[in-house]
Amino acid sequence: MESTSTMLRKAMFAILLSGFIGNAAMADTLLVEGISPAAAGQPTRGATKADVMAKFGEPSGQNGPVGEPPISSWDYGPFVVYFEYDYVLHAVAKRQ
Repeated sequence: MESTSTMLRKAMFAILLSGFIGNAAMADTLLVEGISPAAAGQPTRGATKADVMAKFGEPSGQNGPVGEPPISSWDYGPFVVYFEYDYVLHAVAKRQ
């Protein structure tokens, strides 16, 4: 037969676990309209730095590379382009 303290620990664990599961089920979901980067006038994933430079010109600012794999970014006013090595990962619009 289990001791009272063991039963109490199991009960507390079950209560905590149900609290975490309940909170996860009540999480907010952010829905974003699907707009392709090309339609938004931004570089598309997989483009090279040379492609971006040819289409959008010289960036107003550059950051990085940081980390492994190296991630760098170029600032183009209304959006920022993130690169892994020489290739576009994402283009992200800035908040207005």
